[in-house]
Amino acid sequence: MRFDDARRHLERLPDALPSGPLTLDPEILATGAEAPAWVRRGIDGPARDAAVLVLVYPDRTGQATLVLTVRPEGDLRHAGQISFPGGAADPGDDFPEGTALREASEEVGLDPVAAGVRVVGRLELVDVRVSGFLLVPVVALAAREPVLRPDPREVAAILHVSVDHFLPQAPIEIVEAERDGWRMRYGAFPVGEHRIWGATARVLGQLGAVLGS
Repeated sequence: MRFDDARRHLERLPDALPSGPLTLDPEILATGAEAPAWVRRGIDGPARDAAVLVLVYPDRTGQATLVLTVRPEGDLRHAGQISFPGGAADPGDDFPEGTALREASEEVGLDPVAAGVRVVGRLELVDVRVSGFLLVPVVALAAREPVLRPDPREVAAILHVSVDHFLPQAPIEIVEAERDGWRMRYGAFPVGEHRIWGATARVLGQLGAVLGS
């Protein structure tokens, strides 16, 4: 998709946003007396506010491209997963836009002024139960490709991915995996060697639905 076409869709987000593919949602394949901790609310106290930056920019050929990150391996939350730049709200943030921009600056070195970044709206709130966050996806457009540098404490790599991977006709792989002793099935977007699933996939699925509407 050309950036100019994506921009026209994103600059006028509808009040009633289209839903992404239902196949992305996790399904528990086994039954038990109690659901696993990562699907229950209030396990570790109240949910925290968080925001991510859904940044779309034109690549060198004018194609609409997204900035995603690969989380480092190890004991960090969501280790090894694909995510957007973002994180928990801090006191004094102009939440959610200020949180998303601050986190993008800290994680990938985004300079909003140099890249000509303009916030245009929000996608639907995402309940990230595994980490206790209520996540606001903040949509922004950049006039040009941003110059980025990862903070190695939080980002193993920066991915520049065409939005075509997430449009309604894009392929979704169905994955079965075990987590905390529970067998589950969920959809994932294949992007090269990566598989994007969970909250990030849900945001991307809705973004694709908006762009394909």
